[in-house]
Amino acid sequence: MPSDQPTPIFERSLIVRRRNRIASTAPEHDFLLSRVAYDIAERLAFIQRTFPLAANLGAYHGLLARRIRGIAGIECIINVERSESLLARCDGPRVVADEEVLPFASGTLDLVVSGLALHLVNDLPGALVQIRRALKPDGLLLAALLGGETLKELRVAWLAAEAEITGGVSPRVAPFADVRDMGALLQRAGFALPVVDSETVTVSYASPLSLMHELKAMGASNVLSQRRRTPVTRGLLMRVAEIYAERFAQSDGRVAATFEILMLTAWAPDESQPKPLRPGSANTRLADALGVSERKIRE
Repeated sequence: MPSDQPTPIFERSLIVRRRNRIASTAPEHDFLLSRVAYDIAERLAFIQRTFPLAANLGAYHGLLARRIRGIAGIECIINVERSESLLARCDGPRVVADEEVLPFASGTLDLVVSGLALHLVNDLPGALVQIRRALKPDGLLLAALLGGETLKELRVAWLAAEAEITGGVSPRVAPFADVRDMGALLQRAGFALPVVDSETVTVSYASPLSLMHELKAMGASNVLSQRRRTPVTRGLLMRVAEIYAERFAQSDGRVAATFEILMLTAWAPDESQPKPLRPGSANTRLADALGVSERKIRE
């Protein structure tokens, strides 16, 4: 009988196995996470608030927690990670748990941060609802996810090579959300004052194969549930590399890889937060504020 449950996008158990395998060398390939950790730390430093108890979801090897500990009055930060091998590299309080099933009671956390983990959950709306419930009123969520432009070059190369050699295509690069999607999801999850901004990071590699090797070393190779299960042939892999180099080579012979980072900022609702004014309640006309004459629009 067909199941009424939707097919999960990602094979979450495979993510754990791959993260366990690369745990010992994770710090050698954490340049994106390091960039995100710096950004989150900088944002926290500018917020005029203190956050005594925080959680770091999808902690990886704990880089983000180490970077922000002590900023904005953070006294305790709990690293949450499914991979026990990676979690062993974290320091401070640690919990083996899935980002989709949070182990926190309602209204217990002042701050939730996450660096490049939430884009790999199957139920992102549900995860956001759990985060909002775990936060105290006026608690803060700061999370970085990969956006829709990420690895667009690799996606194009795989599609072209498979269509040419096999006559069909299979999922190779994960589908990532865009800015508008994430803003809507935050509102749907019940967050107040949601803001989503995007930054595009372009990284150059000696060759397309160098990029693929780094993705594997990051534990970030294909984990899609609908991926093709047969091994990739050498001929197909070489054709992917050829198409990638033909279309995306730089003047120095290296190839470009795009990573789009979406930064989410949102607050758990609280009565103290600013509220939008009721339509028609303004005391000053826009024309006066802009110093222009007001004219009727012709019908």
